[in-house]
Amino acid sequence: MSTTKTYRPGLGRKFYSSAMLHVVLTLMSLGLALPFAWMLLTSFKPLVEVQSDSWIPVRWQPSNYIEVFNVIPFAKFYWNSLFVASWVTFLQVMTSSLAAFSFSRLQWPGRDKVFALYLCTMMLPGLVMMIPNFQIMISLELVDTYTGLILPAAFSAFGTFLLRQFMLTIPASLDESAQIDGASKWRLYWDIILPLARPGLITLTIFTFMGNYNSFFWPLVMIKSVEKYTLPVGLLFFDSSRGQSTHLLMAAVAMSVIPMILLFLLLQKQLVKGIQMGAVKG
Repeated sequence: MSTTKTYRPGLGRKFYSSAMLHVVLTLMSLGLALPFAWMLLTSFKPLVEVQSDSWIPVRWQPSNYIEVFNVIPFAKFYWNSLFVASWVTFLQVMTSSLAAFSFSRLQWPGRDKVFALYLCTMMLPGLVMMIPNFQIMISLELVDTYTGLILPAAFSAFGTFLLRQFMLTIPASLDESAQIDGASKWRLYWDIILPLARPGLITLTIFTFMGNYNSFFWPLVMIKSVEKYTLPVGLLFFDSSRGQSTHLLMAAVAMSVIPMILLFLLLQKQLVKGIQMGAVKG
């Protein structure tokens, strides 16, 4: 009994396209990984080898990581960044979810027009808003305080837009069922809509935390006391009039990116799922 294989003209073309796609993605991944590899290898070099053509250290110097703590109060700067980023993330997720609930589940006059105006603020560069925000912080006497760092970043048009897209994918019949059972608007938001919007909340949490953990310009403008410096501002100590301590700077940066890498590895599935679900309905 003989068997014959069915020839599919498009099969070879699909295999070729898939192979080319994987090659392109691999090259792009390597290109993105090269700066990180250079940073990590440089963090183990002595200062005299930083400008050398060789990426691999001739003499490995792990003591650079210990020296970082002797040059700057790294632990304090590290804690300041985590503290500020955590509070900004918590407040921004709460305010954005409340605003998104109002724009997506509640009916009130001029709702869509107000939302359109709200989105217009996304077109303004952050540096343009820095001056008015700084003037407001001066009038509130919040310059050189943690509150001054946290408060302006606690509200986000992007976060509201992102969570609104998720909440629009939730069937409106759930609202009607909850109202029939006597649920209040707050209970509808807290017990029904918020748990169903969990992928969007996780996505916004990741984006917000990473953005504020790496924030540089706003802390540089707001904070005057060294003990309140966040990590990006504190790293400026390695670039002084006496020269650049590039090897120590790379060691400090390598330690500072550890939370970001762990956060992404732990929540990457939820992040991808959240982005995909947010694009379902506009």
